[in-house]
Amino acid sequence: MISELQTIENPVISREEAIQILNTPDEQLNELIARAEKLRRKYKGNHVSIHILTNARSGNCSQDCAYCAQSCRSKAEIEKYKWVSDEKLYQDNDLVNENHLSRHCIGLSGMKFADKEIEELAKRIRIMKEKCTHLCCSIGFLTEKQARMLKDAGLDRINHNLNTSRSYYSNICSTHTFEQRVENIHMLQRLGFEICSGGIIGMGESKEDVVDMLLELREIRPEALPLNFLLPIPGTPLEHTDISVLTTSYCMKVLCLARLLLPQSDIRCAAGREVYFKGEEKKLLSVVDSIFASGYLTADGQGIADTIKSITDAGFTYEIESA
Repeated sequence: MISELQTIENPVISREEAIQILNTPDEQLNELIARAEKLRRKYKGNHVSIHILTNARSGNCSQDCAYCAQSCRSKAEIEKYKWVSDEKLYQDNDLVNENHLSRHCIGLSGMKFADKEIEELAKRIRIMKEKCTHLCCSIGFLTEKQARMLKDAGLDRINHNLNTSRSYYSNICSTHTFEQRVENIHMLQRLGFEICSGGIIGMGESKEDVVDMLLELREIRPEALPLNFLLPIPGTPLEHTDISVLTTSYCMKVLCLARLLLPQSDIRCAAGREVYFKGEEKKLLSVVDSIFASGYLTADGQGIADTIKSITDAGFTYEIESA
């Protein structure tokens, strides 16, 4: 059983063993958490990194991702704009530095961008990097020329999630492919970018799909692995999705498996943290070492002060990275 599947000295887990981990009986969950925690402590210590996310370009996306309020299929009532105001962008950047948070994540809706748009983003990145802020951009599919422009501006990390398994991907999106996402990530890695890549749990996929996605991520070896737990958004194709599978225990098993498969990555509990792990922060932070504060693009989240308090109350310290 679990005791045979994972040790610090032997972190290799097969697909069959990974599926078995997701099927761990609830009465054995604490044992699974303890095994994941050994790796969390070995590679990440007692620290938790806090990130904030700015929705820099909202709505009007040409892609039809079923979960997303910003997609062309979505009828969700959200604010739409081509660029967030510089005042808001730089204010968020100052929040990262003033609160000694780990990283400023910047999301831009859309699949492709004109070179001129990337030049404008690069100018803003240079301004934010003057304060030595750690930055990450979620920006769809870049050309190699565009990626180099952002690299030259000082951007060191890019987010590009796989979202689900290769075999389930067509159920979620039809306007681009899983393979395009993988190829984009490999191009960015060749240019020297750190990669943030994860997925969304609860979109109707099977446990095997979750395992296959995580095994793909094990091949990619991202520096950060964010896992989102679906919050069905009214107006999106997934608004009526049955999320009864997303029990706290099942969500914990997914996070434990991510830690066991990629022990040295930052495992981030992203969207859904405040819903599915309420009151279980100590167990959660025993496995993950990274979380968001203040919201998720089009969804609200726990504020910075409350996020810091939940970390310290659970006996952890929040990591100070930015200047």
